[in-house]
Amino acid sequence: MGMNDTPSGERVHIGFFGRRNAGKSSVVNAVTGQDLSIVSATKGTTTDPVYKAMELLPLGPVVIIDTPGFDDVGALGEERVRRTKQVLNKTDIAVVIIDAAEGRTPADDEVLNLIREKNLPYLVVYNKADLLEQPGQAQDHEIYVSALKGEGIHELKERLARLKPVETAAPIVSDLIQGGDFVVLVVPIDTAAPKGRLILPQQQTIREIIDNDSAAIVVKEYELRHTLDCLGQKPALVITDSQVFAKVSADTPLDVRLTSFSILMARHKGLLETAVRGVTAIEKLHDGDTVLIAEGCTHHRQCDDIGTVKIPRWLRNYTQKDIRIETASGRDFPDDLSGYALVIHCGGCMLNGREVQYRMKCAADQQVPITNYGIAIAYMQGILKRSLSVFPYLQSLV
Repeated sequence: MGMNDTPSGERVHIGFFGRRNAGKSSVVNAVTGQDLSIVSATKGTTTDPVYKAMELLPLGPVVIIDTPGFDDVGALGEERVRRTKQVLNKTDIAVVIIDAAEGRTPADDEVLNLIREKNLPYLVVYNKADLLEQPGQAQDHEIYVSALKGEGIHELKERLARLKPVETAAPIVSDLIQGGDFVVLVVPIDTAAPKGRLILPQQQTIREIIDNDSAAIVVKEYELRHTLDCLGQKPALVITDSQVFAKVSADTPLDVRLTSFSILMARHKGLLETAVRGVTAIEKLHDGDTVLIAEGCTHHRQCDDIGTVKIPRWLRNYTQKDIRIETASGRDFPDDLSGYALVIHCGGCMLNGREVQYRMKCAADQQVPITNYGIAIAYMQGILKRSLSVFPYLQSLV
């Protein structure tokens, strides 16, 4: 990913839902101007959600999601419907495609009810309007189109643009610094680091610093002390990868503010306060308790992977308890969290805000505490209060 590319987690997610053969894939292809999805008269051609990040005028950067039919049948069909329901948890704008010639059915009403329960902005699109002698009168949230003939597609895109959510996410770092500041970023380069590039939170943080007319100085953990000695002035902030929190804290003077990429991402995604409140559940863990370690992306596991090796090791050493660890990655976040004493989540850089909020709500509804990597690591290493000093409103929780 280039520095100018919009990450998927920062794009508007538009999900297309409906019954088999209602024309979802045809509408998706017409809206995007691409052969994004396979179109066939055979029911159930789309068997898994199809994701495509792209620029869609007049909306801008989006992720288009084409889903399997909501009326799929059989054991495999039930699994496809389950995956379609999961897509709703990350959808910012929902589009329900209905076959205009067949009209609305109970399956359409079911998906519409789910959309309304989640309070999603939505649009009902009656496709195949060219087959009607007289198109019906469109109500609020409705539009008639013909994907085959391209009729109504321009208006559909304009309507979608009007449903675009208002940006409410907190910045990553720009409100914590001023123009002309120096910010030191500590980036370990080990076997788990992606070869030839920085990970997404590091890229996003650097970009915000530069856009703020400040200077980003990137060092490895063993270069930090020398760099601070040579700077000639005190940096406004040191931001570290959570894995080297303890060393970086020891090498950073106490009068220099310190935090981590993971903590900044937690605030950006709306998880921070919940994560701070949830981290004290570490003190209540008992022998035999199960902790879920969840990540928003999938990646190749290294021998000293943070999610499957380092955090479990730190957790067991800190608690001195025989704790069971389960992991979830990518889209496989479990609906049932009742068997877990705690959820420790990654920074969520690959998830959009709605997906993070959904996961938080799952935990809250089932009364399972949830925290994140940076908060948990800082807590276990005794530096949480310091790492949250950039957010004074949280000091009373530490």
